[in-house]
Amino acid sequence: MPLSFFKQNQNIGEYPERLFFIAGPCVIESETLCCEVAQRLADLRTKYDLDIVFKASYDKANRLSASSFRGPGRESGLKILEKVRKQFGLPVLTDIHETSQAAEVAEIVDVIQIPALLSRQTDLLAAAGKTGKWVNIKKGQCMAPEDMEFAMQKAGEKVWLTERGTFFGYKRLVVDFAGIPIMKRFGAPVIFDATHSVQLPGGGNGVSSGNRDLALPLARAALAMEVNGLFFEVHPDPDRALCDGPNSLRLDVFERAAPRLAKMFEMIRRAGD
Repeated sequence: MPLSFFKQNQNIGEYPERLFFIAGPCVIESETLCCEVAQRLADLRTKYDLDIVFKASYDKANRLSASSFRGPGRESGLKILEKVRKQFGLPVLTDIHETSQAAEVAEIVDVIQIPALLSRQTDLLAAAGKTGKWVNIKKGQCMAPEDMEFAMQKAGEKVWLTERGTFFGYKRLVVDFAGIPIMKRFGAPVIFDATHSVQLPGGGNGVSSGNRDLALPLARAALAMEVNGLFFEVHPDPDRALCDGPNSLRLDVFERAAPRLAKMFEMIRRAGD
């Protein structure tokens, strides 16, 4: 069942009325893992009437070390994402790293994501926008929130903006929540990436580390700043994940937290009316 705001004729500035979630493993480790996570997310959606987008990367090209696991690649990865979309009825998001990937990926997914480290790449943003799909632009760790307006202009009208932390010296991120209302002024739904915001880039001897215990407190703080969506990397066993395990949330923790976060969103929204 597609999200209510996935309308082909919807213009930028038409905000979703409910909190929505983007959730899934960092990378496609296997078809089995993706189907397990998708099934549980679909069950969660049905049980609590939540809007959930499944996310996973078929290729994590921006790894620190050449020896890091990147995923199954485009051909195999897209087949798995297509299966998730058809079998479990979840909208699907994945990222692209090159302009040549945009058209093929757009045939499979509902949302094309631009990684934070590529959020200033003009041709990549334009190629994603030309597909007609929603484009989720991760705010670069070195970019001011005001500058995301220019990234939006490159990608067109069907854009989401995602806050995922700002470099605070080496191997450290900090979240500037004042940037959320700044980005909301541009008219696009704004998402808070709770799990990448607790990442420690390069903090694990050639891989990124992180502190997943901070993800939910930061997510609640973002709701107070009236974000439209929350992004979580989730995994049944993050300590054994092949990518971003230290900052990923346990799937069962997310299953308990998501309905509570949705209720908090509604309370804050009513308080502001």
